[in-house]
Amino acid sequence: MIHQSNKSGPCTAVVGLQWGDEGKGKIVDLIAPGFDAVVRYNGGANAGHSIVVNGERYALHLVPSGILYPGKLAVVANGVVVDPDQLLKEIDGLGERGVDTSGLRLSDRAHVVLPYHKIEDQVRELALSKRRDAGGGVGQIGTTKRGIGPCYADKVLRALAVRVGDLRRPDILRERVEISCEQRNALFGALGVDHEPFDAARIIDAALAAGERLEPLITDTVYLLNDLIDAGSSLLFEGANATLLDVDHGTYPYVTSSNSSALGIGAGTGVPASKIGRVVGVMKAYSTRVGSGPFPTELLDDTGDRIRERGREYGTTTGRPRRIGWLDLVAVRYSAMINGITGLAITLLDVLAGFDELQVCIEYEIDGKRTGRFLPDSADLERATPIYTALPGFLDQIDAATESNDLPDEAKRYVSLIQDHVGVPVELVSVGPDRSQTLAGSPV
Repeated sequence: MIHQSNKSGPCTAVVGLQWGDEGKGKIVDLIAPGFDAVVRYNGGANAGHSIVVNGERYALHLVPSGILYPGKLAVVANGVVVDPDQLLKEIDGLGERGVDTSGLRLSDRAHVVLPYHKIEDQVRELALSKRRDAGGGVGQIGTTKRGIGPCYADKVLRALAVRVGDLRRPDILRERVEISCEQRNALFGALGVDHEPFDAARIIDAALAAGERLEPLITDTVYLLNDLIDAGSSLLFEGANATLLDVDHGTYPYVTSSNSSALGIGAGTGVPASKIGRVVGVMKAYSTRVGSGPFPTELLDDTGDRIRERGREYGTTTGRPRRIGWLDLVAVRYSAMINGITGLAITLLDVLAGFDELQVCIEYEIDGKRTGRFLPDSADLERATPIYTALPGFLDQIDAATESNDLPDEAKRYVSLIQDHVGVPVELVSVGPDRSQTLAGSPV
């Protein structure tokens, strides 16, 4: 078992360097024993972290990945938007499987996803789709329709927002939900949206019932986390989604609604950036994307299909097939810069076994000029043509490797190219879904 604690400061962060689904949950679960608490700082139930322990798979959406270690603090911080029904469903499901959830804590400042957020999410996506089909507009963002964007929008609008702490304040909850339902019923009616009017009383009753069940978990996590640091405890921050989906630094507008890079930790937890001494960037050995947006290295052929099936590339949250592409090191290097990455964790290297040749994007060509800079604006990135370098593939299966030196020379060369191009040392290489299928240290 690999238990790596932070040696340069009290906090470590694990973040995704691509468009999500990099295997962050596995890496968090793997190194969590070296920390006193695991903290989720952004996103909502749109995230899906899969963990496999002794062949048994766990799918987590809101609960931090460290929950599988009995008694460990698992903190859902203020930057997360919480669907109470989903959270309770996860807690109950884990309990039925014998997982101890007594260490779970929930921020009283986290915002609450309510039924009207989910309907609004669906309506907006459908409207964008129809507009694109008619020959105009951005087109669907490709959200999970879990109400994440509308909930974050209410957070910024303030007057309509419901926070977890409000689930214990019936008067405040009632006022805000009633106003939200009135406004949305009027808006949807004016737009001609066919939906059953929102029943404020029903939503309020369900929210209060959920709040009563969640009451033992609710606390001021900002003080909790800072008190832990002051007492000498070590914290592991778990990012949901990934850097190229960051609302400020991702491929806008095809992004998520939160700061999913390490830059979101301060605002999402109340822990200052100066407390973070180590940032592990997780990346797949190839690229994937879910939903709309530019994807320079996308493979729309048998190779892409082969990688999808070998990597089981279907969404943990939605089950949607993921788009597949060759590894884009222009994008990864940009993400490493944004996050201040101190080490890389490469996942799903085993999926690439059996290919005669592997392609890796090292530059783009745009308007006849080559560049090594990533273009986070979608309109610009759409114009990028990938410039590839070819490497010999590794034909042997590598999922039985137990240390880095067990890898074939071609796999080592592939890892070496990544390390050299990104300029950050490789700390971990994953060669299979199970905890045990992880190699410590760079093989080069």
